[in-house]
Amino acid sequence: MEFEVVVIGSGPGGYVAAIRCAQLGLKTALIEKYNTLGGTCLNVGCIPSKALLDSSEHYHNAAHTFKTHGINLTNLSVDLPQMIKRKNEVVEMTTAGINYLMKKNKVTTYQGLGSFVDKNTIKVGKADGTSEVIAAKNVIIATGSKPTSLPFLQIDKKRIITSTEALNLQEVPKHLIVIGGGVIGLELGSVYARLGAKVTVVEFMDSIIATMDKSLGRELQRVLGKIGFEFMVGHKVTGASVKGKKVTVTAENSKGEKVSFDGDYCIVAVGRTAYSEGLGLEKIGIKLEERGKKIPVDAHLETPVKGVYAIGDVIQGAMLAHKAEEEGVFVAETIAGQKPHINYSLIPGVVYTWPEVAAVGYTEEQLKEQGKKYKTGSFPFKASGRARASMDTDGFVKVLADAETDEILGVHMIGPRAADMIAEAVVAMEFRASAEDIGRISHAHPTFTEAFKEAALAATDNRSLHM
Repeated sequence: MEFEVVVIGSGPGGYVAAIRCAQLGLKTALIEKYNTLGGTCLNVGCIPSKALLDSSEHYHNAAHTFKTHGINLTNLSVDLPQMIKRKNEVVEMTTAGINYLMKKNKVTTYQGLGSFVDKNTIKVGKADGTSEVIAAKNVIIATGSKPTSLPFLQIDKKRIITSTEALNLQEVPKHLIVIGGGVIGLELGSVYARLGAKVTVVEFMDSIIATMDKSLGRELQRVLGKIGFEFMVGHKVTGASVKGKKVTVTAENSKGEKVSFDGDYCIVAVGRTAYSEGLGLEKIGIKLEERGKKIPVDAHLETPVKGVYAIGDVIQGAMLAHKAEEEGVFVAETIAGQKPHINYSLIPGVVYTWPEVAAVGYTEEQLKEQGKKYKTGSFPFKASGRARASMDTDGFVKVLADAETDEILGVHMIGPRAADMIAEAVVAMEFRASAEDIGRISHAHPTFTEAFKEAALAATDNRSLHM
């Protein structure tokens, strides 16, 4: 078979690239080595974790806030196997939706391991040992990433686990130790903290969600502390061992002192590593960069080999599903002869804890490092009528604007529905709006989004209306 585009990997970047290629009239094939389409995000990442986060939040509210709302319950309990079952059903429906989209857009799908014979020939190795070869004028590599492991720590997938196994536990841990205070660790820790687990986060950096604005990490640490989290920041993990049902994690604190933590489960959540094994990149002359992990690309996301592109986690930049999707569309349109555009500084980041955390643009620390003159305005959700009505008063919205032009440079939120609210900030910044622009736009009352308007007013001339 001959195709104008062959996409290797069916995660958000890969399947979106395939759809856009097909929409543009390009004969397209999609190769996936696993049994289901959707990659990490749909199968063992974004979608299943959000399903469990939602279920656990319902239970937490039933246990802790329903009485205040005038709702009385008795004999409340957690049915974790049912939560896992519902999560699996959500995953099945979502991946089935990708199958439908491939058929709708007439994308030919292959199940097997895709690898290069040469730059225009792809071998699909199947599980039964057979293989077939397809021809491609262009190839898009979208093979994603896998959980990063620590070389001195053995993951047994039973007591010392990754995010994948954490999505399928059959009991609520009594004490869950999370190595890593980033997005994945905090989200999965939140699931089990809400269900009654004590959660200890051991983080090497001096703050959690260290790549985001420091004010967000401080507030999230405070709020999560109220639901059973404890944080050991500035701790370097040195090992972990299992004895029966007990896991012991050893570490060194910032003073160099040796400490240890005992729990019944430990999630290793120290990030993700680009995955390109088995692609046969050496056959076409592509050498990995960034300590042998990332595929090099130019401004058009084309590798040094003409006609071979790479997108998503396997190249430089944030490992985010929506970043991969944008890159998939970008490459498809580039191949079709169009001139698309991505503004990488305006790709939002989100943490789906509760309250949610979301941000776009520059952090305050980055602006200080650049020597950029800026002004800031913030608004707490405790001053929001909508937040008080729903008992979601933790958090704030912070707007950073250019001191001279008033152009919005960054927006940082921690609060209810921040993951959805950040979209307004992205739109505003794509159009280079000023803080005053947002402050003068009518926002429905009462809504959570009024907090963005108020923070913008505070940044404009310190004239927030409700503070």
